[in-house]
Amino acid sequence: MIRTAAATCLAALAVALGSALAPAGAAEPESCATVRMSDPGWTDITSTNALLGTVLSALGYEQDVETLSVPITYESLKNDEIDAFLGSWQPAHASMLKAVLEANEVEVLNKNLSGIRFTLAVPAHVAAAGVKSVDDLAAHADKFEKKIYGIDPGAAANLNILKMIEQGSHGLGGWELVESSEQAMLAQVDRAVRRDEWVVFLGWEPHPMNLKLDMTYLSGAEEVFGPNFGASDVLTLGRTGLAAECPNLGRLLRQVTFTVDMENEIMAAILDQGADPEDAAAAWLKAHPQTVEPWLAGVTTRDGGDGFQAVRSVLGS
Repeated sequence: MIRTAAATCLAALAVALGSALAPAGAAEPESCATVRMSDPGWTDITSTNALLGTVLSALGYEQDVETLSVPITYESLKNDEIDAFLGSWQPAHASMLKAVLEANEVEVLNKNLSGIRFTLAVPAHVAAAGVKSVDDLAAHADKFEKKIYGIDPGAAANLNILKMIEQGSHGLGGWELVESSEQAMLAQVDRAVRRDEWVVFLGWEPHPMNLKLDMTYLSGAEEVFGPNFGASDVLTLGRTGLAAECPNLGRLLRQVTFTVDMENEIMAAILDQGADPEDAAAAWLKAHPQTVEPWLAGVTTRDGGDGFQAVRSVLGS
């Protein structure tokens, strides 16, 4: 079910990319000046929003980011209340995306990150004691206090965990999902590691947790997280009609891509060093100015000027 929905989403992406790269116009209307975006409260999306925001500002756009849950984000795209979203995780969001795609209420503009893991994880000392698969959890239910630590309420991954609990799959009937913010979940994991306690939690990359924690991703649960430890892609979505109304902006959104290392470094600056997201993103781009070259191919400033030179001048390169 999830894999079929994900295939539909990625097929739509292929169609979008096939017709996407017509030359941008000389200038865009005032309605394109402010780019309304969503952040579900995830540091990876905070980072990618900030990276894009640095470029948008240099090109003469204004970025307006709202903190919205994932379900509200999809509703807001559908209702034209936001313009773009950089965090459509597939297959985790497949059912939500499939519904709005089939109703032509959203556009898939790009795949901005590929081949990442997104599934349940445990600290290394728990894995060393024999927990390598989701199927191993039930045998140690008391040590885990029958709790799985997830992220913010309404997140697609939480819904998948709840589905396993409700269906009693993998012996998880009667377990509890503890929903909280990303930061609160990781604080709980950090406490458990320092106390040599047992904890199972939602893990993913990119995220500096992979650098800070000695952690093991669990096999199994492919029916909800997908194969290969929840191998995932992240898509860029736009409200229906955005690329037609704002072709220059649409071209940029179709060309902006990220890497795990890029996001890990910026997220670490935000989470570990307390850096402002915009400052962390701008500093990273100034240190890696070549990154923006493919992003800006054929992209102008909003008023039709040289986009590459405008961004270079801001980055000091």
